[in-house]
Amino acid sequence: MTFTLQLPASSVSHYVQQFFDRLIAKNPGENEFHQAVKEVVETLVPCLERHPEFISNMILERLTEPDRIFQFRVTWQDDKGAIQVNKGYRVEFNNAIGPYKGGLRFHPTVNLGILKFLGFEQILKNSLTTVPMGGAKGGTDFDPKGKSDWEVMRFCQGFMKELYRHIGQNIDVPAGDIGVGGREIGYLFGEYKKLTHSWEGVLTGKGLAWGGSLIRPEATGYGATYFAEEMLNTRGDSLKGKICAVSGSGNVAQYTIEKVNQLGGKVITLSDSNGTILDKDGIQGDKWAFIMDLKNNRRGRIQEYADKFKCEYFEGMRPWFVKCDVAFPSATQNEINKEDAQMLVDHGCFVVSEGANMPSTPDAVEIFIKNKVLYGPGKAANAGGVATSGLEMAQNACFSNWTSAEVDTRLHNIMKNIHKTCVETAKEYGDPGNYVLGANIGGFLKVATSMLDQGLV
Repeated sequence: MTFTLQLPASSVSHYVQQFFDRLIAKNPGENEFHQAVKEVVETLVPCLERHPEFISNMILERLTEPDRIFQFRVTWQDDKGAIQVNKGYRVEFNNAIGPYKGGLRFHPTVNLGILKFLGFEQILKNSLTTVPMGGAKGGTDFDPKGKSDWEVMRFCQGFMKELYRHIGQNIDVPAGDIGVGGREIGYLFGEYKKLTHSWEGVLTGKGLAWGGSLIRPEATGYGATYFAEEMLNTRGDSLKGKICAVSGSGNVAQYTIEKVNQLGGKVITLSDSNGTILDKDGIQGDKWAFIMDLKNNRRGRIQEYADKFKCEYFEGMRPWFVKCDVAFPSATQNEINKEDAQMLVDHGCFVVSEGANMPSTPDAVEIFIKNKVLYGPGKAANAGGVATSGLEMAQNACFSNWTSAEVDTRLHNIMKNIHKTCVETAKEYGDPGNYVLGANIGGFLKVATSMLDQGLV
């Protein structure tokens, strides 16, 4: 049963403001979560005007309150024999269109507010992929940096001893995120098997020999690059010959570089928490291979690249001061502020494709939109990772393995469809070219309609 409430447009805006005020009061101190919700609901006003049933059925209130949150203690032993204690979390946010799906983040900054922001973003991102997946996120304040493989293994085993009770291939399927790569997924999966006496596709990002998908490690970086290419195509342009600035130096940044190189662009920056390198000759060939070894095997700092290849290194700085055509923020949330955005625009950047989750502050986004920058928000531009996780789930479900070319083709088509949804939705709701509005309304409509169809659940 659906209840419909007729409200004039001015009342819809008033309702949205009241809703947001209540949300802040109910969730004090969770600034990243507030930011994520505000960015979405402000763009939903024209959608709510057309669909007053979403208001009368409290869809916003229901969508922003997680279905459930699990918080637990993780006790483990380090290599010196000392007992260590960390916090673990899983936020199962919404499963209206499929099983909960979202990564696990291992980082000392992890707290409930950050995980709620990531989980909320995941709902709409997963909706945009067209793959049937709900939204979730989890993690811990454990820092894998500087830990031995044995320490990471013992921690992962302790973490899974609590998490396994709440996940399953048709219930909740975690994946990797910051601090969780193939090593961590392997240890987590091994413990899950031991605890449940079953082999199932309960985690994505697995090794190729035991259920993983080709192109999964590459998917987020490839997807952000494909999305940038699609945005450029709307202006009869492409990445060929474009100078690109990439932040971060992890999985997303690494494969963004690879795909940009394949499409004829040139990446001149990378960064980590210590600083930024600027290589005007481009990061490719042996240089790219060095980055892969440095970050994935030796787990070193980006300054080593500058020392080896004699390029510039800027300690404590992010890459947004450089002159570039395209920016791929691929590190973490809120890494581009108002001043960074203005520098990018002033230096000629006219495309931003977000490889990270919410890497631009609201003031930065406003500058991009005001200056007609082709701006792809994270929930659209970086959806390639979770989309390919969905493809891994599909392969596990039918006990099959697709070729690299087949997965890449499917990923490329998904990114094209996400772009199409953003463009067509923005046009339909009166703001052509606004990818933020297009992504938010496009993702929201599918979830909201599904929630109505399923009643008060």
